[in-house]
Amino acid sequence: MATTRTAPDACTLLDADHKAVKKMFKDYDDLASSKSKSAMQKRLDLAREICQELTVHATIEEEIFYPALRAVLKDTDLLAEAEVEHAGAKDLIAQIEAMDEVDEMFDAKVKVLGEYIDHHVKEERNEIFPKARAARGLDLVAMREPLQARKEALMGMETA
Repeated sequence: MATTRTAPDACTLLDADHKAVKKMFKDYDDLASSKSKSAMQKRLDLAREICQELTVHATIEEEIFYPALRAVLKDTDLLAEAEVEHAGAKDLIAQIEAMDEVDEMFDAKVKVLGEYIDHHVKEERNEIFPKARAARGLDLVAMREPLQARKEALMGMETA
């Protein structure tokens, strides 16, 4: 008999974002070694896309996921830490978005942002998601739909 997987939930959706952004950072690293004009433009475009994805992801976590967790978890220290990490990432995102050209500082900021996000993702996967899945009174399967809808709305607004 095949084992049944649990239905995709809010954590599954958020982790899919994590994986997509991790791939984007890897693609950026691959491009960063090239100094060609076309590679510079691709890096600029990819960095902006990374920033948009992260901004939308942080927004849906802050508007929907974290408040729902705060309502059911006794210990919310991890959520406070995650929100501080979001603030640090948003600061770097603003700096990257304000830059018009790719130089060593641009690459450094994208690299540090990637390191921030990597750390944040590990904490969510290893600590926050397991607590969310174990929490009583939290329907993560039902939460997936509003997260997805809000994400789509924000992505539509970002590209408009």
